[in-house]
Amino acid sequence: MSRAGFLSCLLAAAALCAPAATHYITVSGLGGEADYEQRFTSWAATIDQVLRGSRLDAKTITLTGAEATRERLRKVLEDAVQDSGPNDAFVLMLIGHGTYDGVDYKFNIPGPDITDAELAGYLNRLRAGRQLVVIMTSSSGGALERLRKEGRVLVVATKSGTEKNATVFARYWAEALRDPSADTDKNEAITALEAFRYAALKSAAFYDSQKRLATEHPLLEETGTGEGLRVTALEEGQGRLAAAFTLLRFGSAQEAVKDPAKQKLLARKEELESQIDLLKYQKAAMTEPEYRKQLTALLLELARTQEALDK
Repeated sequence: MSRAGFLSCLLAAAALCAPAATHYITVSGLGGEADYEQRFTSWAATIDQVLRGSRLDAKTITLTGAEATRERLRKVLEDAVQDSGPNDAFVLMLIGHGTYDGVDYKFNIPGPDITDAELAGYLNRLRAGRQLVVIMTSSSGGALERLRKEGRVLVVATKSGTEKNATVFARYWAEALRDPSADTDKNEAITALEAFRYAALKSAAFYDSQKRLATEHPLLEETGTGEGLRVTALEEGQGRLAAAFTLLRFGSAQEAVKDPAKQKLLARKEELESQIDLLKYQKAAMTEPEYRKQLTALLLELARTQEALDK
């Protein structure tokens, strides 16, 4: 099957079956200094609080401080492997410091660190049909090769393992989940792509405001074969899996999730939005009249679905 065909099937499967549950695992690692320790724990707590308040289907686990050990993280990941099903979504977010020796990326936690190879061993056994992994540490780009996988959205805070300075990306990722301005399409939902754009651009602006040379360059990878793309290099049609991965909802969209009668409408809305994204990706291979015909039909149905949700 071609890559486009694989992604088409994946998006269709994800849209046709609303995820039975979303598994969120957030871990803040060692700070090394009291200031970093407080920051990392605070960002993880913010993410935990926002997620717990936004989704009824969420299974949220947050590890901080002394409990964020390799053995504890292994247990949490193994539980996710056993508990997740093909209709589920899975999100892993790591905050803190990381190291890279040219071979292995390591996430710094109390006691023995955990490596990218160990993480990949668990992640590659997950049955969850949708996966998002966000490594927000120094040297996180060193984990890209082992953690990337076709159909998995992978975000790293640095472009390589050699960017070793402490990062600010996690600060803005947490901020994206509670700032309505991150919702660029104004549908009262924050997707992985919207959070990535927000955090990456905010991180770049931070260094500009400090008149400092940027020491982190976040990347997004979802093909399983690439080196990742910086936010300024994303073109139309790229980042479709990230755009289809809803992290949380708020406002009326959040209320709709609580209404069983509207859950099917929300699932249909996400399906239509995914189909529109896919159609735009395939535009170059279509005639203009056929593209316009299909796009118009999808937009009309999307409008009708939104109207039903708004009632």
